Amino acid sequence: MSLERCSLNQYTTKPLSLIEAVDACVRYGIPAIGLWRDKVAALGLTAAKRELDARGLHVSSLCRGGFFPGRDEAERRLHLDENRRAVEEAAALGADVLVLVCGPTLGTDITRARAQIADGIAAIVPDARAAGVKLGIEPLHPMMVADRSAVTTLTEANDLLDALDELDVVGVVVDAYHVFWDCRLDVEVHHAAGSILGYHVSDWITPNGAADVAAARAMMGDGCIDLAHLGGLVTGAGYEGFVEVEVLSERLWACDQESVLQAVVERFERHVAPSLR
Repeated sequence: MSLERCSLNQYTTKPLSLIEAVDACVRYGIPAIGLWRDKVAALGLTAAKRELDARGLHVSSLCRGGFFPGRDEAERRLHLDENRRAVEEAAALGADVLVLVCGPTLGTDITRARAQIADGIAAIVPDARAAGVKLGIEPLHPMMVADRSAVTTLTEANDLLDALDELDVVGVVVDAYHVFWDCRLDVEVHHAAGSILGYHVSDWITPNGAADVAAARAMMGDGCIDLAHLGGLVTGAGYEGFVEVEVLSERLWACDQESVLQAVVERFERHVAPSLR
């Protein structure tokens, strides 16, 4: 099997508890898992760490930090406090990266939202550095700019990295679902060489029929994303970490999760692993 670099993002099998997802990884020979904070909280941080250690499972990421913009200073301070808690959790779990879903425009000026995002990341860099935690800026598809992230391209993410100049702590996360469409993809992945902290895979189908575009992803090989090309780009840029299968899908969440797990393994081996060699 070619699963040495495979990680199961926990929300691919959202109906499963943390323990159920961890057991599934062990059962299918998947060596790592990408955790979500709500699932960790449901079990408890200490208990989650104990279960992961007992099974020898690596934590490729913790999702999510971010959501920095606020309507006023008090709200922005609350968001910073929440991000500092996320940093502490990532450190406790030994996660490779805390994924930053940077935050929406909140119906306000997008330029101001982007400035608040830059300020927010800069504010938590000292906390992350002290905790030994990496921060990964994940640009999201432009369709999510109003409710999830005002950072929508790798160009913007790379510009943030350049402006922050904190490359020992901050990098980018490349998610195929969010960036595959970008005509500057090749250039910007090359630009991010040495700063890629995570790579997530799924596929894009149209029409998807889902009310929430974030949860309308498809299993690798079912859509239009050229994963062979993107995997080659990320590998060529020097990324050697785990590749998370992050298929957020209302349709798949309603399915038997064993069939989803079987598809994760089969599709990773067929559509992802060959591009990583």
